[in-house]
Amino acid sequence: MKAITVHHVGGPEVLTLEDRDVPQPQAGEILVAQKAAGLNFIDVYFRTGLYKAESLPFVLGKEGAGTVVALGEGVSSFAIGDRVAYTAGKGTYAEQVLVDAAMAVKLPDEIDEETAAAAMLKGMTAEYLLRRTFRVGPETVLLFHAAAGGVGLIAGQWAKHLGATVIGTAGSAEKCELARANGYDHVVNYREENFVERVLEITGGRKCDVVYDSVGKDTFPASLDCLKPRGLWVSFGQSSGKLPDIDLAILNQKGSLFATRPSLFGYVTNRAELDESAGALFEVIRSGAVKIRIDQRYPLNEAAEAHRHLESRATTGATILTLG
Repeated sequence: MKAITVHHVGGPEVLTLEDRDVPQPQAGEILVAQKAAGLNFIDVYFRTGLYKAESLPFVLGKEGAGTVVALGEGVSSFAIGDRVAYTAGKGTYAEQVLVDAAMAVKLPDEIDEETAAAAMLKGMTAEYLLRRTFRVGPETVLLFHAAAGGVGLIAGQWAKHLGATVIGTAGSAEKCELARANGYDHVVNYREENFVERVLEITGGRKCDVVYDSVGKDTFPASLDCLKPRGLWVSFGQSSGKLPDIDLAILNQKGSLFATRPSLFGYVTNRAELDESAGALFEVIRSGAVKIRIDQRYPLNEAAEAHRHLESRATTGATILTLG
């Protein structure tokens, strides 16, 4: 099979298309012939070494969807031919991938594999951010950075569905328009406007209950100035670079703020949590409350180019690698 392999960490050029043996499922695993793999910033973190892989070389990627083609010993929850999706695949930049059966979900008939590959990690991230990290509702005023990105577009629609006042930031007029078309009541072009000043203006000085920040270095500590006293700063990524070391006293100085650094894998720690999160995501997709926008598709052999575009912030919505 073909797979994208990383022999040493670095830039997009380290992504190498190679022939590899088809892996064999062990006890508790399924082997999936993939239709599509999701592209996410966590892949960049592993490629650069910001997040450490278990060993080198490794096949990149966590998210994907396809059809079960083999079962490991003891697997009874899936059958050969089932369509499945996952966010914990063992190297999804590949034509076939091993997945822990406990971390895969069956796809509803109404959801195709490309949509699932684009939605699972980003959509379940939006789910835990809006429903569990902070329970968003009609009284909530929130700020979401990178509003035109893959998570941002899903979160904007979902937060509006929950009744919130939704403020976003984006880096161009086109991205701002895209965000407005996907649930955002107000969008700030951070390249032309000071987002702290605009948040104060939009909220009449009240500020926000919660700020969702996947950007990192470029939005800190300004994000804290967008929060009302005892508001919550949710740092769930660092696309612009690693955050500086933080003196917790700044949370006191900015208004007795709360801060958290969550990840999806801390919110789907068991089968019940996975089923709840995926089920909530599938429901808002099926109802039409959330539409999954796939703006970039690349064949597997163009994974390096896909990474270049993602890191340059040239992408909008979701990006997938097509495999089948």
